[in-house]
Amino acid sequence: MKKILCLLYLLSIFCFSHAQNENTYLEQKIDSTLSGMTIREKAGQLNQLDGRGTIENLKILIRKGEIGSVMNVTEPEIVNELQEIAYKQSRTGIPLVFTRDVVHGFKTMLPIPLGQAATFHPELIQKGARIAAIEATEHGVRWSFAPMIDISRDARWGRIAESFGEDTYLTEQMAVAVVNGFQGDNLSNPQSMAACAKHFIGYGTVEGGRDYNSTFIPERRLRNVYLPPFEAATKAGAATFMTSFNDNDGIPSTGNAFILKNVLRDEWGFDGFVVTDWASASEMISHGFAAGSKEVAMKSVNAGVDMEMVSYTFVKELPELVKEGKVKESTIDEAVRNILRIKYRLGLFDTPYVDEQQTSVMYAASHLEAAKQAAVESAILLKNDKEVLPLQPSVKTVAVVGPMANAPYEQLGTWIFDGEKARTQTPLNAIKEMVGDKVQVIYEPGLAYSREKNPVSVARAAAAAARADVILAFVGEESILSGEAHCLADL
Repeated sequence: MKKILCLLYLLSIFCFSHAQNENTYLEQKIDSTLSGMTIREKAGQLNQLDGRGTIENLKILIRKGEIGSVMNVTEPEIVNELQEIAYKQSRTGIPLVFTRDVVHGFKTMLPIPLGQAATFHPELIQKGARIAAIEATEHGVRWSFAPMIDISRDARWGRIAESFGEDTYLTEQMAVAVVNGFQGDNLSNPQSMAACAKHFIGYGTVEGGRDYNSTFIPERRLRNVYLPPFEAATKAGAATFMTSFNDNDGIPSTGNAFILKNVLRDEWGFDGFVVTDWASASEMISHGFAAGSKEVAMKSVNAGVDMEMVSYTFVKELPELVKEGKVKESTIDEAVRNILRIKYRLGLFDTPYVDEQQTSVMYAASHLEAAKQAAVESAILLKNDKEVLPLQPSVKTVAVVGPMANAPYEQLGTWIFDGEKARTQTPLNAIKEMVGDKVQVIYEPGLAYSREKNPVSVARAAAAAARADVILAFVGEESILSGEAHCLADL
């Protein structure tokens, strides 16, 4: 026993020493890369832009070293074209990191996150996140803006569908599952994708359930309810964090040094990088927290933000702010270090390109089976008192009603960029396949869409119901009724 304990002790010392050596080597590479950069190039690493639309301007900025990350480019050939410019034509040779909102699947769609939480099955959700990473990385996406782990208790808030719901502990478990699924055992694996814990912090409790609004969360509640999922994500190794749109007690998250430095860095030891949400830096002007773009850049980077999404104030203002002594160059250096650290861990310096010749795994049979299992486990039978389900053999006619019974696009759920409605299976079609010629299926939607006021087609649905042994009603909301900036005053 003593010999075994001694061997285990020596092994632990070896592993610790090896990890230390690896970290030291990585930090030396980061310092070497950083030492040759101009202040403009450093600010460029802190700049993230949207790649949708024309990319000619992007190419110019990449060549000048003024972009560190590009979002919403999913064509492998364009990813490689832009990466070639960054890697071989820019002075620094620092690769880009391409990102996308991969929220509940890339091509193979899982239930929305709220539905995933209803499975109470973290292992299954981790498997789904791994599938999403495998499919997204095939298109060059190496960083996802997920998981969204805001505690959400106001159903008027449109983004509640994108969250794991109201429970802190369940959200912790789901956060860890998604981080582990996205990132895998090794972030440098070409099929691994950096996770982004968002939105830091309190976004799910905006006043009145209104997007971009204010919050008033005292520190005790912040620590007991809202912070634990983010701490769990940090401990799971989440590579990045995203600041939230809201201000809490008057201080926007993008300018909040307490949460970004004191909590995230000092208390939790986070060593990845922090990105703003879409223009949440410049939106600090709307919050009355900054007077203009120069103050936006100064307050954001001094508070602990590393990368700015689309506001473009860092590249524009930071060089001058350093000259004026309002931002230390060492502060910018630390932000660049944090970004380079993740780029090195992703293996982008060694393997910057996506393999355009690889065999596609989109909609693989195993992916579809896992998505089906998640969908089944997310469903909750609330009541079956008369044992209507499963349908009895005596049923010969079924009326299927409701506009959601045959809405292919709506099957995808909210917050999907890459899902394809042609790949979905609607309830109506599934029922017809199931029963074949044994049961007559009468379909009358009743409404063209969920909010239609015209009662004419309701009468047809009622008539169909009167002729049927069983009525299957499919109700709900279209995907457009959930999501960012889709809050509801009246449920």
